[in-house]
Amino acid sequence: MPEPSVTAAAARTLVIDLEGALLRSELLMEALFSAPARMLARFGAGGRPGMAALTDILARAEIDYAHLPYDSEVLNQALAARARGEKIYLVADRFARHAAGIAAHLGFDGVVAPANLAAGELPFDRAFIARIGAGSSGRASLKTWAKALRVYQYAKNTLVFVPVITAHQLNFASFGSALLAFLAFSACASGAYLMNDLLDLAADRQHPTKRHRALAAGDLPISSALSAIPALWLFAVVAGLCISPLFLGVLGAYLVTTIAYSLALKRKMLVDIVTLAGLYTLRIVAGAVGVGVVLSEWLLIFSLFVFTSLALIKRFSELSMRESAGLSDPSNRDYRITDLQIIAAMAAASAMNAVTVFSLYVSSSAVTPLYSRPWMLWLLNPLLLYWFGRALMMAHRREMPDDPILYAFRDGPSRIAVAAMICIMLAAI
Repeated sequence: MPEPSVTAAAARTLVIDLEGALLRSELLMEALFSAPARMLARFGAGGRPGMAALTDILARAEIDYAHLPYDSEVLNQALAARARGEKIYLVADRFARHAAGIAAHLGFDGVVAPANLAAGELPFDRAFIARIGAGSSGRASLKTWAKALRVYQYAKNTLVFVPVITAHQLNFASFGSALLAFLAFSACASGAYLMNDLLDLAADRQHPTKRHRALAAGDLPISSALSAIPALWLFAVVAGLCISPLFLGVLGAYLVTTIAYSLALKRKMLVDIVTLAGLYTLRIVAGAVGVGVVLSEWLLIFSLFVFTSLALIKRFSELSMRESAGLSDPSNRDYRITDLQIIAAMAAASAMNAVTVFSLYVSSSAVTPLYSRPWMLWLLNPLLLYWFGRALMMAHRREMPDDPILYAFRDGPSRIAVAAMICIMLAAI
């Protein structure tokens, strides 16, 4: 005969609120972003009208219960209760199929509705209930927002200042216009990052590092991200109009290309590389348009080769990381781990082409009107060779976890090399 304490433990029942306690996300939004696009398209194109049809579609969506963002503390309490022999039920008032699927996946005993819990209509003894209720406010911290908006990625938008520097327009008005362009691109990019993370929720949650992103981890509510996207893009439009309609057109082209990249282009081999290189170069074009200077064709060609190399290094780093972690080929990219060697070769070739173009520029007559000591620009070649070579070596050694441009801001030798390049350019003027 079991001891009394064991009998009491076995008789107890733990009930856990699914939303707000166990699940660090919104079940409605999880279903929305898991529903097949063709089903949602049929609804929008005039299928069964009303919310009932949409609810039916979301109820039948295939959610990956294994990779949902569960609250680890609540889950540990549940597992401890299970080890003590207690029964565990989820409390859910909607999407009963999904709630039952989560309960089954976690090994819980079932699901009860809040109304049944209040009325006492339960499949267990009401006298022995312990409950973990919703305790989350759902409000994300500033640190979480900064992470979700990818504020650290704003370093890429400093490319809008390149035309100001290369055209030697070093005055307050030019820098003011470039700063406004920087803010417009940053807001536009943050909205695009949020949208991209929403579309990549399932893939990110299965990725060893991307699963820590704010949306994938449940740190930022999906509904908050959906509200922030149009607000960010509206700010970008207003800032763009303050500069010029032409700048707004360039910004619009950037946004359209970014959306196309998130929806389709990033899944196409090499098309994603060309698109990324184009998006980087478009920032420089926008800087020239915003300040009102003529963009040099030398700078344009040099930029395309540089950013093609960096985009290839980025893909190399992602694939090599998967190889080191023993993961399979990425499901949301049209690359295989066996492509590493050819990607590295293409990255090195693009980098050397960039150095060649720069050498041809220094040898041309185009530098004479802009620099009083153009011979000093030759000193940039060894620095460019060093930095590209270092980036390739660090990626090959699996020591470049970040985007190559961000890596340049964080890596000590890279910062020294970039600072030396800037000093040489200023000295050559």
